[in-house]
Amino acid sequence: MVDWNLIKEMKPPTHQEEWEAEFQKYQQFPEFKILNHDMTLAEFKFIWYMEYSHRMWGRLVGLTYILPAAYFWRKGWLSRGMKGRVLALCGLVCFQGLLGWYMVKSGLEEKPDSHDIPRVSQYRLAAHLGSALVLYCASLWTSLSLLLPQHKLPETRQLLWLRRCAHGTAGLVFLTALSGAFVAGLDAGLVYNSFPKMGESWIPEDLFTFSPILRNVFENPTMVQFDHRILGITSVTAVTVLYFLSRRIPLPRRTKMAAVTLLALAYTQVGLGISTLLMYVPTPLAATHQSGSLALLSVALWLMNELRRVPK
Repeated sequence: MVDWNLIKEMKPPTHQEEWEAEFQKYQQFPEFKILNHDMTLAEFKFIWYMEYSHRMWGRLVGLTYILPAAYFWRKGWLSRGMKGRVLALCGLVCFQGLLGWYMVKSGLEEKPDSHDIPRVSQYRLAAHLGSALVLYCASLWTSLSLLLPQHKLPETRQLLWLRRCAHGTAGLVFLTALSGAFVAGLDAGLVYNSFPKMGESWIPEDLFTFSPILRNVFENPTMVQFDHRILGITSVTAVTVLYFLSRRIPLPRRTKMAAVTLLALAYTQVGLGISTLLMYVPTPLAATHQSGSLALLSVALWLMNELRRVPK
């Protein structure tokens, strides 16, 4: 789908002529000219419906936020604080849709100075994913805070350290998931398909091939994969430390369950990541790895919520 319209695009093409017109529009852009010049109409329909499904799902998600929020607001069921939170969530939903089109648009632009295959900007992809993660985290935190009874834990020094560690670990998991957008956007999972070393070296020679040096962090596939590995290893180490810290403190059963689940998911996610790399990034396994990052982030937020301070 090479254009965006909030209402008109909700009705897909139904006749052969409409499909051919849609296909002709796609043929004007670099992705077809350079990458998919031998694509058939049937193949085009497949990728068109993939994008269409994603956009329609996004609209459905938006409606599930906005319509109940409007109803609850009208009924007077929202507190003053919750009204602000609901407004922020609904605004973020709308922003996410606009950011999605801004990302897609970057893959349709002519880039005469580039020798790379047509692709969306990894910066915009990361922004789109980051915005989605922020929306998800805010929604999950709000839900957990409303649905789960809060524990009255004694405010000891050990608990304070555990709470800080849980916050830092959740931040690391978020950052690692976000770095995955750069890996996907640059196909960085295909540059070194070995583990634990990258090729024959622990630190590859082409980490700093771009100038200025900072560009390598976001645009050099080797550096992007290296960073994702380091972040992943750091995250699983932090989760492990967090788990053993939690065992030294008497905690409610539900909180202990969250810590154990976080540990199990962290090592599962590492296994998925290594397998995805060694098998040259098959799409089903890569999608499972991506889903695993969301599951891990969810449990990290659950544990944070379990440890939150009870307001006086």
